[in-house]
Amino acid sequence: MSLPVIGQGGWQLGDDPAKAADEIAALRRGLELGMTLIDTAEMYGDGRSEELIARAVAGLPRQSYQLCSKLLPQNAGRNRSFRSCEESLRRLGTDYLDIYLLHWRGAVPLEETVYCMEELVRQGKILRWGVSNFDTPDMLELFSLPGGGNCAFNQLLYHIGSRGIEYDLLPWCAEHEVTVMAYCPLAQNGRLRPYGRSVYDEELLSRLAEKYGCSKQQLLLAFTLRRRGVLPIPKSSSPSHTEQNAAAASLCVEAEDWELLDGVFWPPSHKMHLDIE
Repeated sequence: MSLPVIGQGGWQLGDDPAKAADEIAALRRGLELGMTLIDTAEMYGDGRSEELIARAVAGLPRQSYQLCSKLLPQNAGRNRSFRSCEESLRRLGTDYLDIYLLHWRGAVPLEETVYCMEELVRQGKILRWGVSNFDTPDMLELFSLPGGGNCAFNQLLYHIGSRGIEYDLLPWCAEHEVTVMAYCPLAQNGRLRPYGRSVYDEELLSRLAEKYGCSKQQLLLAFTLRRRGVLPIPKSSSPSHTEQNAAAASLCVEAEDWELLDGVFWPPSHKMHLDIE
């Protein structure tokens, strides 16, 4: 599967009808700029995100974009997964998903979820499947199961202020060719919950943004792109914001400046609890 450098997130899209026109225009602009992967989930707005994305891609050749949706853990068994997938397909106005993810781990045995995902592939309803919010022990267990090694994606919270996955999970995913989709790569507008402050309050980030003639948000996106096999999926609700996101792919930051940022936003020195937004 050919993936873009940067994708587009669908969280909160479709929640406010007054913003729908701008959100659709933002998604369309992203597709024009090569951000061809759009991520969503059945949970987002109880399907409203999927419905808005369907409006954004209406009339476009299906092969010109990729759709990723996510399955709630309580729907991940034989009794509900196939129906949930069909409902997502209906809301998205398509007959297949490029990527289908288990949103987070729940009570349904992983063996059963793997069976359902593989069956959806056999039926042509999805092309590839993966997981979200799985830590290293979860991935080890998953890959020990029959068919579990076909997991191609792990969607994780990752930004400059939340780097715990760099210790062992990111290297493991790279070794096993599991693409990491980085959600909230802009740190939820800079918020750092454990510290009660914002990423964007750091003076060094301001100085470097001025040095490179870019925004702080673009620096944060460029940070996630340093890692092999990481695909950030920032959300945008305006075409101008989407254009800024796309431009981050061509931002070249000198190694010594990344080292300076490491001194402020420390890389992990030990195993850390998996952050989930």
